Amino acid sequence: MSLTRAERTIIVSMWSKISTQADAIGTETLERLFSCYPQAKTYFPHFDLHTGSAQLRAHGSKVVAAVGDAVKSIDNVASALSKLSELHAYVLRVDPVNFKFLSHCLLVTLASHFPADFTADAHAAWDKFLSIVSGVLTEKYR
Repeated sequence: MSLTRAERTIIVSMWSKISTQADAIGTETLERLFSCYPQAKTYFPHFDLHTGSAQLRAHGSKVVAAVGDAVKSIDNVASALSKLSELHAYVLRVDPVNFKFLSHCLLVTLASHFPADFTADAHAAWDKFLSIVSGVLTEKYR
């Protein structure tokens, strides 16, 4: 699966707005993940998972930074996220379905933060892009 030129333009254009709110978006995405998919909490037994905790904010920033790395390398997401893929597959052993859950939570968060920008085309582009990201993060499991 690859992105069209129009989809790339949407992703990169929206990223300039998203990056200014990266911490809030990352934190809210993780809060949504743990609320909607509580089984994901098993990978964070050492975290304070209360709303707005410092650990959630810090990890949310890392998550959004990784998405930013993927956006910056939109034509070579696999290279940009290779080490992250290895970490999650070999060290953390995260169930791959959690990447889909996280992607969904990020989509909802983006829609709530950017309602005017999150058109049907933007939704489709981000969904496709995050599917690519999820695919890259799970490719080491094969």
